[in-house]
Amino acid sequence: MARDSWAYREVAVESFIDARGKLRLRPMAGQAFAPSLPVHAARALLDPARYPAGSRFLLNAKLTDRLGGPQFLYSYHGDPVSVLSAAAAKRFLLAFRRGRI
Repeated sequence: MARDSWAYREVAVESFIDARGKLRLRPMAGQAFAPSLPVHAARALLDPARYPAGSRFLLNAKLTDRLGGPQFLYSYHGDPVSVLSAAAAKRFLLAFRRGRI
C-alpha cells in the first residue's frame, strides 16, 4: 500500500518526562494540535543519552488512529527529522501563526 504523503505536515514537537518517568513526545503549543496529543515517532528520538528532556524536533506527521482508537500523531520512522534550537522553534511557530491568518 502506498503512503499518502499529502496527509503529512510539518509539526514541531518536544520531549518531556511523563508521570511514569518515561521520555515522551508532544506537539509544541501554538499549532493545530493540542499538546496533550500523543506522538508516535522513531525510538531514537526518545533516547535520553542523545536527546535530553526538552529537546525539540521538526518532523512530518499525520493525525491518525488505530482501528477507531484514540487519535495520535504518527511520524514514519524513516523520515528525516530536524533538531530545533529554541530560536528555530520560535521562528517555526511564528511562521505557522502568520500562515493561519
